[in-house]
Amino acid sequence: MATAVRKRKASPKKKKQKVFQYKGVNKQGQKVKGSMPAIDAEEVKAALRKQGITPKSVNADLLGSVGGGKKAIKPVDIAVFLRQLATMMKAGVPLVQSFDIIGKGHENASMQELVMKIKEEVEAGNPFATALRRHPKHFDDLVCDLIHAGEQSGTLEQMLDRIATYKEKSEALKSKIKKALMYPAAVVVVSIAVTAILLIYVVPMFASLFQGAGADLPAFTQMVVGMSENVQEYWWLYLIVMVGTVITYSQLNEKSPGFRAAKDRLLLKFPIFGPLVQKAAVARYSRTLATTFAAGVPLVDALDSAAGASGNAVYKEAIMKIKEDVTSGLQINMAMTSTGVFPNMVNQMVAIGEESGAVDTMLSKVADIYEGEVDDAVDGISSLIEPFVIVFLGVVVGGLVVAMYLPIFQMGNAF
Repeated sequence: MATAVRKRKASPKKKKQKVFQYKGVNKQGQKVKGSMPAIDAEEVKAALRKQGITPKSVNADLLGSVGGGKKAIKPVDIAVFLRQLATMMKAGVPLVQSFDIIGKGHENASMQELVMKIKEEVEAGNPFATALRRHPKHFDDLVCDLIHAGEQSGTLEQMLDRIATYKEKSEALKSKIKKALMYPAAVVVVSIAVTAILLIYVVPMFASLFQGAGADLPAFTQMVVGMSENVQEYWWLYLIVMVGTVITYSQLNEKSPGFRAAKDRLLLKFPIFGPLVQKAAVARYSRTLATTFAAGVPLVDALDSAAGASGNAVYKEAIMKIKEDVTSGLQINMAMTSTGVFPNMVNQMVAIGEESGAVDTMLSKVADIYEGEVDDAVDGISSLIEPFVIVFLGVVVGGLVVAMYLPIFQMGNAF
């Protein structure tokens, strides 16, 4: 017994994996390169030969060792992972081997770790959907439910393709909306920074110059000098207010459903961004419902998923009302019409889909239409905002410059 204990204590520790950068040539004679987690270089070379790649160089990446230098996993990483998985399964690569290839070839150590954990779960005999449910941060209920449906019906390959398409379209839509909102936000931040620099550093220099000259300052210049003195004295208070506002907003947006609902209602009423938000919500609703319909998910469950994916509290409430009406026996197009938040064209196309038995096809067309309209709206907003931005910066920065040069012009006229 003591000998066994000593043997267990003396057993060597499992070596820690590192990330190796490799270069090689595949069977077609093309040069390939990438990264792979392994214990040593020999393991990497053996894995590459199994994939039909002749290794030319294998070097340890000291900055990318497994367990260190990890990057956060983004939704776009999950979308790419699902697309790679769908492509490999279409090509006839077994599921577990697909995990191995995708995981070892990924540059993000966090993503490598996630894929390997899923692989271990599947190798242990657990269903793919069950393995994904252990990572709710990265795989929502909709994805897990669709994967489960694909496994049960034996159509996992087709289901993965649908999910990958859905995720790619969803991420593309989010990216477009962020693009529309980022430009004005960046302009506001830059204008605040430039104004603060001018008031704290530039205006005081001019103020001391005017004070030495002993001339009476114009009212506009006196106002700007007063603002400068106020900012210099209470800059810390302004900073606290700005940071506090951002933190309060983020906390309320995260934890208060009432605040989110009020914010989303207000956003829909904005003259420029309101139509964009509405089109994006309709596109997300249609795309999610089309994907779940095509997968054979019951309508009531599909509406639950669509409500969560809509991205707007107003539309979420409307979709939950549609769910109640459909449960009580009302047709979906009539339930949608009664909410008053969906355009007539969408309601009519869903009605046609119900009559022809092709609701998923009609919803997919609606999603395509509204995703295209979001594209056009983003381009239109960018073109519309640009002249306003130039005018805004000109008024703010130009106004401060004019205020400082007015006394100089007056002194010049006096002579």
